[in-house]
Amino acid sequence: MSQTLARPSAPALKAGQPSAIRLGLSRTVIENRMFFRERDAVIFTFAFPIIMLVLFGSIFSDEMEGTGLTVSQLYVAGLIGTAAMTGFQNLGINVAMDRDDGTLKRLAGTPLPRTSYFIGKALNTLFVSFLQVVILLAIGVALFGLELPSEASRWVTFTWVFVLGVLGSSLLGVAISSLPRSAKSASAVIAMPFVVLQFISGVFIPIGQLPAWLVNVASIFPLKWMCQGFRSVFLGDAGATLEVAKSYELDRVALILGAWAVGGLVLCLMTFRWKSRRDG
Repeated sequence: MSQTLARPSAPALKAGQPSAIRLGLSRTVIENRMFFRERDAVIFTFAFPIIMLVLFGSIFSDEMEGTGLTVSQLYVAGLIGTAAMTGFQNLGINVAMDRDDGTLKRLAGTPLPRTSYFIGKALNTLFVSFLQVVILLAIGVALFGLELPSEASRWVTFTWVFVLGVLGSSLLGVAISSLPRSAKSASAVIAMPFVVLQFISGVFIPIGQLPAWLVNVASIFPLKWMCQGFRSVFLGDAGATLEVAKSYELDRVALILGAWAVGGLVLCLMTFRWKSRRDG
């Protein structure tokens, strides 16, 4: 039987000690430092979406008939969705590594509240995803003629789509971290479904050009809805005609992303393990 988030007993925080939130913020600083010290990981995390945007945006730069938009601008919105879902891959792999090398087991025996560990991971993911989005937007504006929204309502939409998307995908990443048998297999087990999701969710191929059955499969997962929400922000009314439903369906986007946030939390509670399989 797998262990859940109920970890081994640890010394309780004494009166006057920092709160779980304050310790979580301190843990965020540690997570950020550890992330940026891994230069290879930093380069890959930031370079991959940039390279994909520059390549695909330069190769497929035609204007989409009747919209006044280019395929390049469509890629910007799609890759912003990928950036917001980076936590799925990064957390899935990193938490699996923390479990395999004994980091989680050691943390479980300290007074650090378990919520503080996850606060640190979540805020690190939010920070990294936000940096990626800023870089992608800068490239989209500079190279592909993307116009940033002037209406406050569209930035409000961006905010809730981004927060719900990062939250849901991060929780899903933590949940799936229990699937790899070891840290060595984590990248292969987690990266492959993430790449597949990008191709069927409208990141690299316009969603309207995909077969109906693939769209139905993509609709189960959050990335398709994240990309749809971001297209509503950065492509405006002209881009709505490119959607399968000829509408951005923002109410449905909010409902499904919210459901994934709740569902991701439930999956974490059911599947998360503090120890590796070899530790029992």
